[in-house]
Amino acid sequence: QVQMKESGGGLVQAGGSLRLSCAASGLPFSIYTMAWFRLAPGKDREFAAAISWHGGHTTYANSVKGRFTIARDNAKNTVYLQMNSLTPEDPAAYYCAAKTGSIVLARDNYDYWGQGTQVTVSS
Repeated sequence: QVQMKESGGGLVQAGGSLRLSCAASGLPFSIYTMAWFRLAPGKDREFAAAISWHGGHTTYANSVKGRFTIARDNAKNTVYLQMNSLTPEDPAAYYCAAKTGSIVLARDNYDYWGQGTQVTVSS
């Protein structure tokens, strides 16, 4: 059974940082492309960042580029999202997702999802 568990969310002041983690089990993690999506109230779930199975390729949404960094540790079956310079536009539930094959932005292409971790930014 595939399980993906996010952690690291919380409340942070605008301009602050958080690091999210997603620990996966029950799948051959090292061959999966991993991604982070976010869901804010009243909005669709949107792509934030993705990383290839080997970590050599990353892709970011324009809204987070230059502020967020995705990374993975295949030995720990974990993917991370370092979020810096958080703004009032960033609060959302953040979800990790997994798929085989290359990076894509469309959420429907991802096979496995975590339950999400909430990020709140105070101004």
